[in-house]
Amino acid sequence: MEKTKVAIVGLGTVGSGVASLLLDHGDRTARHAGRTLWLEKAVVRDLSKARDCNLPEGVLTDQLNDVLSDPEIKVVAQLMGGLEPARGVMLQLLEAGKDVVTANKALLAEHGPELFDRARALGRSIAFDAAVAGGIPIITNMSQCLSANQIGSIQGILNGTSNFIVCQMDELGWSYDAAVAEAQRLGYAEADPAMDVDGSDAAQKLAILSHLAFGARIRWNDIPKTGIDTLELTDLNFAKELGYRIKLISHAELGAEGLELSVAPTLIRMGRPLAEVRANYNAINVVGDAVGDLFFHGQGAGQMPTASAVVADMIDTAVGRTPITFRTLELWSERESAVKIRPVDELPGRYYMRFQVVDRPGVMAKITSILGAQQLSISSIIQHEPDQREGGESVQLVIMTHEAPEGAAKAAVDQIMQLPVVSGKSVRMRVME
Repeated sequence: MEKTKVAIVGLGTVGSGVASLLLDHGDRTARHAGRTLWLEKAVVRDLSKARDCNLPEGVLTDQLNDVLSDPEIKVVAQLMGGLEPARGVMLQLLEAGKDVVTANKALLAEHGPELFDRARALGRSIAFDAAVAGGIPIITNMSQCLSANQIGSIQGILNGTSNFIVCQMDELGWSYDAAVAEAQRLGYAEADPAMDVDGSDAAQKLAILSHLAFGARIRWNDIPKTGIDTLELTDLNFAKELGYRIKLISHAELGAEGLELSVAPTLIRMGRPLAEVRANYNAINVVGDAVGDLFFHGQGAGQMPTASAVVADMIDTAVGRTPITFRTLELWSERESAVKIRPVDELPGRYYMRFQVVDRPGVMAKITSILGAQQLSISSIIQHEPDQREGGESVQLVIMTHEAPEGAAKAAVDQIMQLPVVSGKSVRMRVME
């Protein structure tokens, strides 16, 4: 059978999984590719470090030039994390005539235009199905299978670490800190989980999906985002009382006024598929004008789910499918985006608001007066009896609104917080029916 030599740069968790699939299941990949994907080299920084896979003698190297200088190596899985030296290494691989597969969503979200323009200029391709949602083939579906559709909206849970943490809090009553510690123990969260819990990771993935779906060129850090790092059990409990669950939702919706983008904890009606996503799973709901609603669900991270997507991209690249679609799609091209991004203050939505208020007559009138001045109408209110064990002087007040612009909701909350009868901090979250 014909042999295509391939290489891996970066033999961490995902890289080791890719190597195992290529070495242990070569017959499987050969059946799908019509050729053997021969692992010629695996480039690492430290040759002495223990690996999760057994490599044949001569495969492991700490010299990138062993790949760059070998004209028989056609496809390279570049599986380094971070921005540098990953960006420089990818450019070197492209310059050396290699087609590249990557799982580095941060690199694409930050340097996609530069890398894709350079690949096109050199007649090379970049495949990146593993960069968003791990083993879920969302990139291929968005860029190819749904090409007959105008995508109307994307709503998804794109960060499994955050979803695991929220589930531990919601289902087991754990504190945020305890849930983070458990996620770290299980390997779902890094020692520093900031990018996951503050919404940055989800925003990077949403920027990539929005480019595929709408042709919008978006800097991920321009997407309005709120993470789960300030989420409290109190709000999870109130949400359940109201018939909702809270999830970190990445939202993109194309309307007549432009493209809405956000990443934020959101109340989702129980029974909706997104509300029922558990543990470290990802899920994406896509609406196309021809196909209607589609729901993708699966493991969004982890060694083998991500390795599955990487090897699939390597197969598509080796047989020539990726180069064709890469040239046709013109991803991150220099063409100006025709999509207008709507200002945050204009974004419409329903809202959950929580305040700590003094329990006395007239307080509600002051609050509803402010809401009315901002044209926010109330859908429902929860106010429990005051806890006499804590003095009984203040209570939690939860207000659900009808739809209103983001700017009006924010202004109302800011004004309510200035009232002398309101103390502590406020909470405001979007609501999805």
